[in-house]
Amino acid sequence: MVLGVVGLLAPIPIHVAAEPAAPSARCTLESGPIRTVTRVVDGETIVLDDGKVVRLIGALAPRARDADASPGAWPPELDTIKALSDLVLAKRVKLAFAGRRFDRYGRGLAQVFLIDGGRDDWVQGTLLAGGYARAYGLPESFACARELYAHEAGARSRQLGLWGNGVYRVRSAERSVDLMKRRGKYERVTGTISSIGRTKSATYLNFSNDWRTDFTARIDKKVLAANPEFDRSLDALANKSVVIRGWIERRNGPLIDIADPSQLEAGDDAAPADAPKELRPAPPEGAEPSAVNLKSL
Repeated sequence: MVLGVVGLLAPIPIHVAAEPAAPSARCTLESGPIRTVTRVVDGETIVLDDGKVVRLIGALAPRARDADASPGAWPPELDTIKALSDLVLAKRVKLAFAGRRFDRYGRGLAQVFLIDGGRDDWVQGTLLAGGYARAYGLPESFACARELYAHEAGARSRQLGLWGNGVYRVRSAERSVDLMKRRGKYERVTGTISSIGRTKSATYLNFSNDWRTDFTARIDKKVLAANPEFDRSLDALANKSVVIRGWIERRNGPLIDIADPSQLEAGDDAAPADAPKELRPAPPEGAEPSAVNLKSL
């Protein structure tokens, strides 16, 4: 069974990618099993009644390491665990899939829908809309990026949850020393692209004239080959303000590797006023009575 994920309004003006980086307007998920949640491991991981561990792909929960805080003592992390527990613990959920099914630790990667007690919440969307998580993706797991970022944008514009905490503020590309201290952490970095450099293996978005020490974004040739329109439009980004999201790495200076066009956003950090208040997946075609049905919300 296939679950089609579409917005309720079209076109949907949300704060995601700049024009060249716009993700697909449609997300298609494969409908999966219905199980009961028996344990919440952390703010993005649950255990089902069949023993399987599932990671809520697309919603990155806060962790103590985000702030170099003591384990178990970071309020945003605890808030998200409580929110997720209140939402799904001991309740029935439906899984849906797209792209990779497992992460490198063997945990399942799924979109999760609460179907217990007459409710039909999209769990990732609910967490993002409440400011309990940040939207993200993994290679081969960027399905529903448009919908996920729309939920996040509303929370971010209202400074809900973690967005009211300075640890999760957008970072400046000009502060390369500070960015290097955030190595290994997931960040949103804003700045003006000074030049675009192309090599046989990748394209680089340079944010200064000294790529050896300053912030850079890298896009592998495989990503460009899979997204030709995105590739063709990159040269027009010179001297444009953008936001890059991803994990900070060290390659000469600080760097974010872009694995999907959705990691590149327009420079204005405010969500548009006409962004939809609600954006939920549509129900699967021919869904059985127990399947998720989000039309009623």
